[in-house]
Amino acid sequence: MAGVCLAVAGVAEAVLRTGGAGAVLPLAILLDLCATLPLVLAGEHAVAAAAAVTAAVGPATALHRGPAVAGLAALAVAWAAVARRRIGRRRAEAAALAASRRAFEDTLLEHTARGERARIARELHDVVAHHISMISVQAETARLATPGMPEEGARRLLAIGDTARTALTEMRRLLGVLREDAGAAGAAPTRRPQPGLQQLLDLVDETRGSGAAGTRLIVRGRVAALDPGVELTAYRIVQEALTNARRHAPGAAVDVELDYTGETLVVSVRDNGPGPPQGAGPGASPGGVGHGLLGMRERAAAVGGDLRTGPGPVGGFLVRATLPAGSGGAGAP
Repeated sequence: MAGVCLAVAGVAEAVLRTGGAGAVLPLAILLDLCATLPLVLAGEHAVAAAAAVTAAVGPATALHRGPAVAGLAALAVAWAAVARRRIGRRRAEAAALAASRRAFEDTLLEHTARGERARIARELHDVVAHHISMISVQAETARLATPGMPEEGARRLLAIGDTARTALTEMRRLLGVLREDAGAAGAAPTRRPQPGLQQLLDLVDETRGSGAAGTRLIVRGRVAALDPGVELTAYRIVQEALTNARRHAPGAAVDVELDYTGETLVVSVRDNGPGPPQGAGPGASPGGVGHGLLGMRERAAAVGGDLRTGPGPVGGFLVRATLPAGSGGAGAP
């Protein structure tokens, strides 16, 4: 509409400027039409229309020996349309870029939250299951090893063991939810140093004091301070393996071996219990399906190692982890 109106105005301006006669009139009309009518195409070809109008306004102004009013108006409208289209395109690109950035940030946040939930689930399983299972074992040991215990005391100790086992079952169910769904953010926990290989002796003493038949710590090779992540992984694997041994092979003797080979640390935990069920595969758990073996494999893989489980060479159950011995400090004999 603007192009048509300005074209009519341009023709009228050409007639008025030339007096309506003479050989200049057709040329003036043609130039005024070229300086206004291309505006009709500005809706789809704004740049081309603005270029055509710009090219015709100069000759029209020179022919009229003064400003071509219709042409100048068309020139302003054409370049305003170009500017508006470019601004709209830039805004659309900025909005698309912002939406893409928000989607990327949301995806990154979701993956980070999932990884953190998995880490928290592993920590809860390794730490809480260890201590609750000790409560159950100690209650059973006290009930069976205390002669002349009153019937009421024995019943209470039996109830303690049952409660501990129920707590373990409920905890595993909650950990399954934690591995899948995001929980509400809670208060920041009290931070303590993560355990390492130096705390293994305390862990073995604690296991031995809980009533296990015999738990030994055997160290081979030149002891060296390793990367804290590797030491934490080794500690958690031993902790989980001892917990499984107490749960599935109560009363069995357990050997914990650390073999420093220079490039790797081989962690072995083996017991002389009944071992995995008959017909079970080499990676089967001695007591059925659980998150313990999966968590140990994930921990070993996270530091670049691997973990194998299965029946021991002379019976029982064996957990063997091979971890990279990335040195974290000076060696000690």
